[in-house]
Amino acid sequence: MSLPRIALIGCGNMGRSLAGGLIHAGWSADALQGVDPDPNQRDQLRMQTGINATADGAAAVSRAEVGVLAVKPQGMKDTVRELAETLRRQQPLVITVAAGVRVESIGAWIGTPVPLVRAMPNTPALLGAGATGLYCTAAVSAPQRQLAERILGAVGTVVWVENEALLDVVTALSGSGPAYFFLVMEALIEAGVELGLSQAQAQALTVQTALGAARMAAAGTEEPAALRRRVTSPGGTTEQGLRVLEESGLRAILVRAVQAARQRSEELARKFGDKE
Repeated sequence: MSLPRIALIGCGNMGRSLAGGLIHAGWSADALQGVDPDPNQRDQLRMQTGINATADGAAAVSRAEVGVLAVKPQGMKDTVRELAETLRRQQPLVITVAAGVRVESIGAWIGTPVPLVRAMPNTPALLGAGATGLYCTAAVSAPQRQLAERILGAVGTVVWVENEALLDVVTALSGSGPAYFFLVMEALIEAGVELGLSQAQAQALTVQTALGAARMAAAGTEEPAALRRRVTSPGGTTEQGLRVLEESGLRAILVRAVQAARQRSEELARKFGDKE
């Protein structure tokens, strides 16, 4: 069975990552078309994936069954309005990966209902290890849901939410989440250096420890809480370290961080989502 043609609108990091993931998932370069006004971005897509790219978005969308909007939030309105006539005529499945821009706004810019999926991937998608939240409108059929899941699943794990407001939580948790973990890693590296390790030693140990812990959690045999208890011997070193973290309010700090990021996501939606 042939795979549907996809127009990738935006050939930046996320567009190129999706392109690479789709090639790996079985799409041929001929079934994919990049779109970007920047010739340098188009050249990078061609060199990295073998996919041809054009500056003519309407032409690309007219030949596609799926249009992926991989542009920055501040450029979404102009991009959608430029493609609106073609989208209305062709009625492709539209997938947007722009943070904070609501489906209501995109639908208003198009001017008529189209099958629309909103996706919130995170930066590890660049390595095929992303986490993506998905939400769709009522116009999206069951096969189209499966197709959207397959497309975003090409760059990592996919989770559906049935309430669009929960994508603000996804943004705050997994979208911003890599930076939270990077900060913890920075702090652990600094602690190791202060206590006598070299920068290289502390970084190598910290990065591998984070990777190992994530792989254990990803195995799914036990929940993180159970894994934590299993490596915490009574009276041992880990128990002492965890006691300091708990007494310092680490859990509450992380909750406040996610709440603040969610609030900012809501603010950005209001900023970039005006329908005029």
